[in-house]
Amino acid sequence: MIAALRGLLHEKTPEYVIVDVGGVGYQVYLPLPSFYEIGEIGDEVLLRIHTHVRDDTFKLYGFKDLPQQRLFERLISVAGIGPKLAVTILSGMDTDLLIGAIVDSDIVRLSTIPGVGKKTAERMALELKEKVDDLGLVSSDSGPRGIRQDVLSALENLGYRPRDAERALEKVEDPADQFEALLKQTLRVLAN
Repeated sequence: MIAALRGLLHEKTPEYVIVDVGGVGYQVYLPLPSFYEIGEIGDEVLLRIHTHVRDDTFKLYGFKDLPQQRLFERLISVAGIGPKLAVTILSGMDTDLLIGAIVDSDIVRLSTIPGVGKKTAERMALELKEKVDDLGLVSSDSGPRGIRQDVLSALENLGYRPRDAERALEKVEDPADQFEALLKQTLRVLAN
């Protein structure tokens, strides 16, 4: 089993990258957050790898950090979620927000991810609620993630699309730890 790859980035597409390790090119599928962090062609990269083997396929899935890899592995343990959908899920929502939605059983938010319907969202929340606590994130009822969730909810109530609100919140340079301040900063980002 391949657990990690270090090599030169040979090719880069939003769906996959090819990493040249000692003259051998490995095709690695990765979620968009890892794609954006990986660097440019010719850069040396180090990716954590999940090796997915089935009767008819052998695919590598890469991640820049351990929490994202662990979340991927928990997602594919849910009935009806394969590696391709798990990558789509990780690409469709910020990791912290995704974990918050799972812990809070926020079926509506989970259903906004492309490819995730209501039944899949319900299964994710039911099966993963207790399995994502060890990923090192703050509990949903306090701290920064709880405030982020509240801000996203407020923005959606104001009529902003969930993905636009998430992107704006990610662009806030100095996130505040109070609801009102963070909401104002995020609204400024959305206004620009």
